[in-house]
Amino acid sequence: MLIAGTVGPVVLSDGVAPAAGVRLDRTGGLMATELQGRFYENTFRNAKFASGMALTSISAATFTTSTLGATCTPIIGLWNPYAATNLVVLGAVLSITLTALTATGAGPFVWAVSTGNTAITTGAIPWSRKTLTQVGSSAKGMGGVALTGLTNNLVVAFASALGGGQPYNVSEVATAAGFMPQQEPYYESFDGGLIVPPGGVLALLATTTPVAHSAVSAIVWDEVAA
Repeated sequence: MLIAGTVGPVVLSDGVAPAAGVRLDRTGGLMATELQGRFYENTFRNAKFASGMALTSISAATFTTSTLGATCTPIIGLWNPYAATNLVVLGAVLSITLTALTATGAGPFVWAVSTGNTAITTGAIPWSRKTLTQVGSSAKGMGGVALTGLTNNLVVAFASALGGGQPYNVSEVATAAGFMPQQEPYYESFDGGLIVPPGGVLALLATTTPVAHSAVSAIVWDEVAA
C-alpha cells in the first residue's frame, strides 16, 4: 500500500482536518517532531498570564497572617472576579533580600484563601505571556496590593514552599563587615494542581512581621472556562 507524504511542516488553521499522509524530510525520510514546549499551546492561545510585586518592603503586619481582612496585603496574590473563568495556577516565585542588619525574619510563609468575593476595588492588570502586554486577562494581580473591599476574611489554608531556607524563616543576624544579603529566589510549582475559582482570592503571607526585609514576587496561571 502506498502511503503519501508531505515534505516540511504544514501550517493549519483551527478546525481544518490535515491531509492524509506522513511528514517527510527533504531526503524522503520519515519525520517525527517533538512539537513545542509543554506550555506552548496555552501561551500561544493567550490563556497564560502573570503578575507580581516589584521590590517592596514587607516589614509591616499587613503582609502577615496577623491581618486577614481587607487591609491585608499579599506578597503574592490573585483575585478572580469573573464568573466564567478558573485561574489554574502553574507556579510562583519569591525572592527576599535583607536591607539592614536584623534578627527578625519573616517566619515560614503560608497560602491563605478566601471565596465569594465580588467587591474588591483594587488590583493590578496581569501581563499576557504571549503578547507581553497588560491585555486579555479577567483576573487581578494582588501582589503588594491591599485587598480593599474583601467580602470574606482570608483563612490560612496550607504551607508554602517559598522562602523555606535561610535566612528567611528563622532569625538572622548579619555581623560581617560589608555583608551582602542573600537574594536566593524560590519557586513553588503547582503545575495546574491549584485553582482560584470565580470569587476566589489566593494570598501568600508571612507568619511574623519581619524587620528590614524586601521582596519581589511573581505568579503564573492559565485562564480556563469554568
